[in-house]
Amino acid sequence: MDNTPIFTDDTIVFGLLMLALGFVFITESIKTGFWPKFYKIVPGLFMAYMLPAVLTTTGLISPEWTTVSETGVVTEHSTSLYYVASRYLLPAALVLMTLSIDLKAVFNLGWKALVMFFTGTLGIVIGGPIAILLIAAVHPETVGGVGPDAVWRGLSTLAGSWIGGGANQTAMLEIYGYNQAKYGGMVFVDIVVANIWMAIILIGIGKRNRINKWLKADTSSIEELKEKVSSFSEKVKRNPSLTDIMIIGAIAFGTVSVAHFSANYLAPLFEGIVAGIESPTTRNIFTFLSSKFFWMISVATIIAILLSNTKAKNYEGAGASKFGSVFIYILVASIGMKMDLTMIFDNLGLIAIGVVWMTIHAILLILVAKLIKAPYFFLAVGSQANVGGAASAPIVASAFHPSLATVGVLLAVFGYAVGTIAAIGCTILMELAAVS
Repeated sequence: MDNTPIFTDDTIVFGLLMLALGFVFITESIKTGFWPKFYKIVPGLFMAYMLPAVLTTTGLISPEWTTVSETGVVTEHSTSLYYVASRYLLPAALVLMTLSIDLKAVFNLGWKALVMFFTGTLGIVIGGPIAILLIAAVHPETVGGVGPDAVWRGLSTLAGSWIGGGANQTAMLEIYGYNQAKYGGMVFVDIVVANIWMAIILIGIGKRNRINKWLKADTSSIEELKEKVSSFSEKVKRNPSLTDIMIIGAIAFGTVSVAHFSANYLAPLFEGIVAGIESPTTRNIFTFLSSKFFWMISVATIIAILLSNTKAKNYEGAGASKFGSVFIYILVASIGMKMDLTMIFDNLGLIAIGVVWMTIHAILLILVAKLIKAPYFFLAVGSQANVGGAASAPIVASAFHPSLATVGVLLAVFGYAVGTIAAIGCTILMELAAVS
């Protein structure tokens, strides 16, 4: 079926995304009338995410589409905007936001960050089997299937994605041999449910003070980090010259080039090492080491942390983190573009499993945050480091303050490391739930 959007040229689509972002920032800057009241409820970052989703839903743009020629030839098409944003702009943003980081202050955030991250992981591990049991009680056919068609096998790929990332998801597909003809349905659930959850988290950021008050959270360590970075930024603040801007660009994209160069060597190297592991289970646990994206993000972050100990950190005074924020917002818009709101109604059974699963993840996070009095920042970033990985955890972290983006990356790297083994544990429980 031909589902070509109105605009397919990436240059035009990028312009529409930038216009959407411009609209958000213009309306957010208005201090009287309707808009201040609106943005008091709905944060600007959420709007930057949702407006592109509306453009996709209305058929103006699309991340993927199919054309059918007069002779019946079917051709698949896709936009390159998300790839460019995630592979070039994301690492560049992480570099610019990390330049002024105080690593000691990051580690001083304490144990609550790790507790909330692993709570998020546990929420995914137990959420899958509980969701299967609950949905099976209402509609058993939704969680049925035998052999390669068994739904629990397909859900194993969601566990891999929601704890680790794309590499872990692929590993789970290989381990449990789900019918690849049906795999697209699981990817669809992944996109819909994860994006809905991210939207809820972004709304929560706008209400974080009220949430922190309810949690009785101690936010002193976060405020101390923000204050240190803000004080340093104010101390070195200057009107940026063209030279400053060009050097900032050189630092950002020079680092990105080194990160990609390193990833192109490290990923195949570790792929060969991992392929030599005899145990299939152990081999798949370390599949993430063959991911170029993993190495690209890791190397970029390491270089940025090293640069933060040099005079390069003074470019924060020329607006380095602001340029990083521009890149982050473009990434947010490209992620929002992947969300077609009508997709929610395409497979309600699997969506229901995903929604119940994510709800359990959320409830557990809220209970533990309340118990240990963890700030909403730790809840949001701990969740996204699992569910969204390195692409979205820095987005959520930087929404609190640009200096916190590194925290999102560091936790997301944990997600890659534990993703496959935790997903295997989840799948074992889901298989038991499905056959019970």
